[in-house]
Amino acid sequence: MLSTIEENISQQIEELEAGIPAGPDLAGHAAVLIALTEEPDPQVILTKRSTNLSTHSGEVSLPGGRWDTTDPSLQYTALREAEEEVALPMDAVRMLGPLWPRTTRWQVPVTPWVGVISPDIELFPNPGELDAVFRVPLSFFLADPRIRTDRITIDNCAIYLPAYEYENYEIWGFTAGVLTEFLVRILGASIGRRDDVPLRALN
Repeated sequence: MLSTIEENISQQIEELEAGIPAGPDLAGHAAVLIALTEEPDPQVILTKRSTNLSTHSGEVSLPGGRWDTTDPSLQYTALREAEEEVALPMDAVRMLGPLWPRTTRWQVPVTPWVGVISPDIELFPNPGELDAVFRVPLSFFLADPRIRTDRITIDNCAIYLPAYEYENYEIWGFTAGVLTEFLVRILGASIGRRDDVPLRALN
């Protein structure tokens, strides 16, 4: 599966790199890392944000965060934040490239990046930011065992996103959207709106 991911990103790399927000001032922008373990069924690294945080408390997220003035690029932002959040060394990630920037419901532009890591690497949640770090096989998302479909509105457009539950972690919203787009546009997965599961509208 990883070879297919790498090949398909490589084939689109010029388009993907052309869509990266340009600097030098990227204030207000953010980046996240889709870190995939190098094994036949790659696992993606996810985190659960601390319940003590003032925003997005307790939510499942990809490692990442806001661009800092000391960051030379959004790729660096994604790697730096992953190191700060889950102790993933920046030089332990083999970067494949960016994906398509997405905007959150709060109008924050976010650029996802895809990288490959050893399945044996040990990761630890930053206690000041996270309650947990965990891994989910891509095959889980490809099977699309959603518990519901969320309807959100961004720029006056309705967007339908799957929501999943994996080992008592609920994966929904922006994180589910990033992963779904990655699987659909890079791996050709069939993950769309389904009428056989509950629909929840989000403001």
